[in-house]
Amino acid sequence: MLSKSQIKLINSLSQKKYRQKNGLFIAEGIKVIKELLNSNFELERLFSQADIFFTEKDKMQLLEDNELNKITKLSTSQTALALFKIPQKKIEINENFIVALDGVRDPGNLGTIIRLCDWFGVKQLLCSQDTVDCYNPKVIQATMGSIARVEVIYTNLKEELPSLKLPLFGTFMSGENVYESSLPSEGILVLGNEANGITDDIEQMITNKLSIPQFGNVKNTESLNVATATAIFLSEFKRR
Repeated sequence: MLSKSQIKLINSLSQKKYRQKNGLFIAEGIKVIKELLNSNFELERLFSQADIFFTEKDKMQLLEDNELNKITKLSTSQTALALFKIPQKKIEINENFIVALDGVRDPGNLGTIIRLCDWFGVKQLLCSQDTVDCYNPKVIQATMGSIARVEVIYTNLKEELPSLKLPLFGTFMSGENVYESSLPSEGILVLGNEANGITDDIEQMITNKLSIPQFGNVKNTESLNVATATAIFLSEFKRR
C-alpha cells in the first residue's frame, strides 16, 4: 500500500526543483521502465499493479487496484511507475556529430528529439540551460525509453559550441535548401526555440544555414514543428 509520504514525494517530482532536490525522476509504462532497467540508470523504487518485472525484487512494491491513479502523471495509468536516480557524473562531449537545442521548451518535442537521436545514431544531445528538463515526466514518456541510450548534456551553448571545433549547421527559414546542400559526416546541428528560433548569439556562430523548402502553394502555412524538422535534417545528414 502506498504511504502518504510516498505519494507526496512522487507527486512533487513533477516539478524540476524537487527532482533536483531528491535526485530522482519518474518513468511510467512497462516498455519505458524495462528500457531503463536494462541501462545504466539506477532504480530507486518500482511500483506495479502486476508482478511482471524480474529484477530488483527488493525495490518493487505491488499496488492495490486504483492506487496507481494517485501517483500517475498520465491521463491513463500504465500498470507501473518507477523512480530512477538522476545521474550525477559529468559527461564528456566526445562525438563528432551532435545535435544542439537552443531553448526548446515543449516536453513532447524534447522527448521526440531524444527518440530521433536514438533512431539516427546520435549519441549526444547538447541543450541550452533554458531548454526543458529532460527528466520532466512528459519528456521521459515521449522518449519511449530512448533516454537510456542518448546522453543529454545541459551547457552554456555560447561557450561550449566554439570549443568543440566542429562545423555548425543552423536551421533557418531562409537558409540553404538542405536537399541541395553538401552535408559532412561531422558537425553540430543546431535547432532553436519553437516560437523564436535560434538566438542571435548562437546565430552569429553558425557556419552553414540550412532550411527545409516548402513545396505547398499556401505561403502562410505555419513553419514545421521543431521535432518534425529534426527528423528531416537528421535523415538528410545520415543518408549522405
